[in-house]
Amino acid sequence: MTTSTTTLPGGTWTMGDLTVTRVGYGAMQLAGPHVFGPPADHDGALDVLRTVVELGITHIDTSDFYGPHVTNRLIKEALHPYTEDLVIVSKVGGRRDDEGGWVPAQSPAELRQGVLDNLENLGLDAMDVVNLRIMDEPTASIAERMEAMAELQQEGLVRHIGLSTVSPAQVAEAQTIAPVVQVQNEYNLAHRGDDELISSLAAQGIAYVPYFPLGGFSPLQSAALSAVAARLSSTPMAVALAWLVQRSPNILLIPGTSSVAHLRENVAGAGLALSAEDVAELDAIGVSAGFTG
Repeated sequence: MTTSTTTLPGGTWTMGDLTVTRVGYGAMQLAGPHVFGPPADHDGALDVLRTVVELGITHIDTSDFYGPHVTNRLIKEALHPYTEDLVIVSKVGGRRDDEGGWVPAQSPAELRQGVLDNLENLGLDAMDVVNLRIMDEPTASIAERMEAMAELQQEGLVRHIGLSTVSPAQVAEAQTIAPVVQVQNEYNLAHRGDDELISSLAAQGIAYVPYFPLGGFSPLQSAALSAVAARLSSTPMAVALAWLVQRSPNILLIPGTSSVAHLRENVAGAGLALSAEDVAELDAIGVSAGFTG
C-alpha cells in the first residue's frame, strides 16, 4: 500500500509494510444499539465512512462480530473498491449469540472462520491486519491461538497479526511464534496500567492502539479533565485524544462515532496543542486513580 501524505494530527506510523495515519477511525458504533443489529441511519453510516476517507484517514478498525457482520458490510458498501492506502484492521476471537451477547470463539477453527467471515463481508482476498482478541485471564497461554493465526498468515489470508486485550507476558509469548505489529488494549488518562508496555512496544516499533479513550473516569477525574478543557476552550474528548497523540509516537487513535460532525470534531481535537503544564495536570489524573504504570 502507498504511504499517506495526509497532514492529520500526529502524522503516520508504519506497521510492517503498511503506513497508517495515527488518527484512525473505529467502526464499532456504526452498528445498532449495544453493537448489535443494523444502524438506525444506514445512509448516515455510509456518509461517515466516506468522510473518513475524504479526511485522509487511512486506518479503519472493525470486526465481523460488530453487528454481527454489520460494520464490515457497511464498509464494503461505502468504500469498495478500496483505495490503495486504506488499511483495514479487524479482530477475531469472539462472536455474538442470538441475544447479542459476547461469546468467546477462541479455537483454531473458530479463529479461521472469523478471518474468513471478515474477508467475505469486506470483499477482500487478504486482511491487512487481524488482531487476536483474548477473552480469558492475562496469565493464560495464548500459544495455540497464536499458532493458528500464524498459519493463516502463512497461507496469505492475513498479512500482519496484532493482539487485543493482552498482558505484557502474552505479548512476549506471541512474539516467540510470529511478529506482532500492534497491541490494542484499554488505556486512557485514568487507566494507565500499560504505560510500561507502551514504552516497550515503541522501542520495538510496534503500534499501541487504545480503546475507550474516555472510559472509566470517576466524577472527580472528569472534573479535572473538564478543567483543562475549559482552560483551553475545548472539550474533554478533544483533550483526552490530544493527550494520547502526545503520549507516545506509537499510539494510534481509533475513536468511533456514527456522526459526521462528531468525526470532524475528533480529528480536530486530536490536533489540540497541550502545553507541558497541561500534560502534567492531565498525568496527575492517572496518578490519583492509582494507575501509574
